[in-house]
Parts: sequence; C-alpha cells; structure tokens
Amino acid sequence: MQPYFLPYLGYFQLMNLVDEFVVYDNIKYTKKGWINRNRILVNGNAVFITVPLKHESDELDVGERHLADTWDQEKMKMLNRIISAYQAAPYFSSVFPVIKKIILCEERNLFGFLYHSINEIKEYLGIKTPLVVSSSIQGHRDKKKEEKVLAICKTRKASVYLNPIGGLDLYDPHQFKENGVELCFMKMKDFEYKQFSNAYVPFLSILDVMMFNSVDQIRDYLHSQYELIKPSEGNALYV
Repeated sequence: MQPYFLPYLGYFQLMNLVDEFVVYDNIKYTKKGWINRNRILVNGNAVFITVPLKHESDELDVGERHLADTWDQEKMKMLNRIISAYQAAPYFSSVFPVIKKIILCEERNLFGFLYHSINEIKEYLGIKTPLVVSSSIQGHRDKKKEEKVLAICKTRKASVYLNPIGGLDLYDPHQFKENGVELCFMKMKDFEYKQFSNAYVPFLSILDVMMFNSVDQIRDYLHSQYELIKPSEGNALYV
C-alpha cells in the first residue's frame, strides 16, 4: 500500500488482517490522492486537512519528497483546527496526544513523516502486524503495477495477496494464480457511529473514528466491519 496521511479505517482493517503489511516508499507521488491529505469533520461537513510539500519534481518517489518549509507554521494551524473540530468529542483527551505527536514529528522527509504517523496509529489500536518498507525488498524496483506486486509477493513468500476493493479492476486473478498467489480484496462494510448530533459523514480520516470510538470499539470494527471477496468467484469468502 501507499503511505497515506491519517488514512481511513479500511486501511487499518487491511493491516490488521494480514501477516505483513508492505508500505511503498519507492513509488511515485500522486497528486490529488490521499498521500498528504485527508478529511475531518468540521461543523458536520467533511473538510480537507493537507500537509504541504516542497515544489519538487513529479518524477520523484514518495521517499524522495519533502514537507514544505512552511510546515512549521502550518502544523500549528492544523492542530488548532483539529482542537476546534473535536474538543467536545468523547475520546478527545486520549486521542489528541497521539495526533499531536504525529503532527509535531520533526521528520521532514514525506515518507518518514507518514511512516511515523501510520506506526503511531497502529500502536494506539494495538495492531500487531509488522510493517515492511518496500525499498528493503529486492527484485521489484524496475517493475510496474501487477508485476511489481507479484515480485514482492514472491520475495516475501506470500501465498495470498490482499488489496482494498478499489483495486478490483487493476489485477488479473489468473495471473496471480499462475504465480502461486491467491488474490483477494477487502471491502469495508457500510456502518455508522455517532458523530455529535450531526448526520453521519462516512469515510473520514481514522482521526474521526478515534475521536468518537473507544479503542475496544475500533478493534471490534477491525475484526468485523468488512468482507473479503475473491474475484474469480465473485463472492464473499468471509464476513
């Protein structure tokens, strides 16, 4: 998976399900994605928070990009915005120190900053899955898309590759089968939790989930609020 800034719950459901979770650092940064931004709840609406980046070449990998020089000022504004949005949330007092530690991290390399944030959330949620940085794995650097994934699976001796449902059209299950790897997809179920007295706004940052749910409740979501789909059969394997 690409590294994302405070990604949604499904990212951590996937992480919790697997034996190893590979995080890409040697993959191109994509604009208008979720690598350096996410959405939080502000006055009942979904609003973006963004980590600004230096103006660098679009050809650089995520591991070669850096946070903007303005981040020292911007991060305080982001923290204040989060305080304003969530200070009345039921778990603010336990969650905010984690978020503050993430945002005040001194790391200026984009991947280093994101990896630290993902690991902090992982620890808070009690997820035991080891994280593996993609550049530490041999044999896939010159490959693209499906071939890259299969090369990583081969090196790590994986028998199953699990991907979010958004990648359903990206991979050929027969190609994976020929390489001795079973291809499966995870889809987060549609469910709601209470967000103040507002109408529910789905698919926000994990920050939102943490502010309104205890760790025990989130761990229940990690284990129950998803289904696994095997594309060759088109049906759920596990609910």
